[in-house]
Amino acid sequence: MSKISPCLWFDGEAEEAAKFYVSLLPGSRIETVQKNPADGPAGKAGMVLVVEFTLAGQRFMALNGGMRYDYTPAVSFKIDCADQAEVDRLWDALSANGGEVERCGWLRDRYGPPFPGKSYRPRC
Repeated sequence: MSKISPCLWFDGEAEEAAKFYVSLLPGSRIETVQKNPADGPAGKAGMVLVVEFTLAGQRFMALNGGMRYDYTPAVSFKIDCADQAEVDRLWDALSANGGEVERCGWLRDRYGPPFPGKSYRPRC
């Protein structure tokens, strides 16, 4: 069966970002780290090129693709939280160290991807 996994584009921070994300959510881990076999547009030989990781059961790929592109809220990452305490913990972690709180309850973490909402709505 085919599966789809988001690919996040970075300019040298792929491994750092993946380690940050997996530190936030249970059931998360780094799967593989692939390094450049030779010098190229994404960096020197031996530098990290691709990091495959799992966040709360969802696979992702982080790519050091070269020049950084800005992320858009048209594609964002919503995290389902168990309670307001978890929302607050994740909000604080994602907005720290260069993250930006934006209008209407959105934020961008220090690596750029947008995350919607700070409110918790219990499931009925």
